[in-house]
Amino acid sequence: MIVFEVPDMSCGHCVGAITEAVKTVDGAAKVQVDLVAHRVQVEPATADAAMLEAAIREAGYTPALA
Repeated sequence: MIVFEVPDMSCGHCVGAITEAVKTVDGAAKVQVDLVAHRVQVEPATADAAMLEAAIREAGYTPALA
């Protein structure tokens, strides 16, 4: 399980955009988002933390490993 803190995630659109970004690099990943806590938990199938972080950054957010 890889956990990111994403402080600039603030709404349902953000949740969708981040989930889509993760799925783009790892379609089989399991993604859980806690909007209130600004946390994204990913159980990747093929991607590593760097790939996931890059995808979230490319979507316009600032993830940090928790």
